[in-house]
Amino acid sequence: MEVTHADIASIPPGNVRVPDCDFIAVWRGATARGAEAAASGVTDWYAGAVALTCRWIAAAPTRTSRGGALTRSPARRRRVLAYEELIEEEFLAAQDLEQRRPDLAARPGWCEGVRATLSWAWRAEGPPPLELPVADELDDANHASA
Repeated sequence: MEVTHADIASIPPGNVRVPDCDFIAVWRGATARGAEAAASGVTDWYAGAVALTCRWIAAAPTRTSRGGALTRSPARRRRVLAYEELIEEEFLAAQDLEQRRPDLAARPGWCEGVRATLSWAWRAEGPPPLELPVADELDDANHASA
């Protein structure tokens, strides 16, 4: 699902604790990686987890042919709007996600992608869940999307 300017503009203050440009680059990169895998007939659960976690933290809706809806939280899978206290609860729930949700653990890379994204974007701990593009690539991508 494309990351739109409206999605970016509506990110609540306080939901993201890393530079906005880095968060957006990771979100767009995960979305593109997932789409590329899907076009090849493969499911990249890690990229999907990163993209969905970013979408949820950003409080961006999930758009379908029937309209928009609240994005499900990545660990608990609840349709709730992300705000600071809920993001922390989701971070804590993700720590033992394999035990809490064996159905999600069956998706190779999902639990790791959720934890990596929440640790990085919410707690500002650890590296980005996906490699960030170098500055020139980021400038090119920003100009192309404008």
